[in-house]
Amino acid sequence: MIDLMPKNLTPTKQTKIDKDELKKKLQKEYDRDKEPVKGIFRFYELAGGSLSFNLRLYPQEKEVSRYDMVDGLAYTIPLGVAKHLNKNGWYPVHSFATDENGKPIAKIGQKVRRFGFESLEFIDTTDISEVGTPSLITVENV
Repeated sequence: MIDLMPKNLTPTKQTKIDKDELKKKLQKEYDRDKEPVKGIFRFYELAGGSLSFNLRLYPQEKEVSRYDMVDGLAYTIPLGVAKHLNKNGWYPVHSFATDENGKPIAKIGQKVRRFGFESLEFIDTTDISEVGTPSLITVENV
């Protein structure tokens, strides 16, 4: 009979210091993402169109916020919402090829931007992609 139960596994205890540090870090990130920023909403998929969405980024927020945006208009929104628009407003397009054995493989992946938020005052190079680039192409191993 084979024993499938793992042995000598003891759960690691997270110290109160680690929890306090994590709580402070999350609070700092929450406060930063609440700062208002100005920018222009771009709807690459439908020029002149509008986009409506509901969003709650953090559990501390009691209510879900609704945003209604029209392409080309300037808005003042929280930084977290601007980052959300720039990080999540795309869909993937994959193309496939066959290798020398006739096996299908994914060759190129492309991200097509649907919408984004162009900054008029903030720069966050780690969270905001380049403005004006409606698509991003990535190459995968063949």
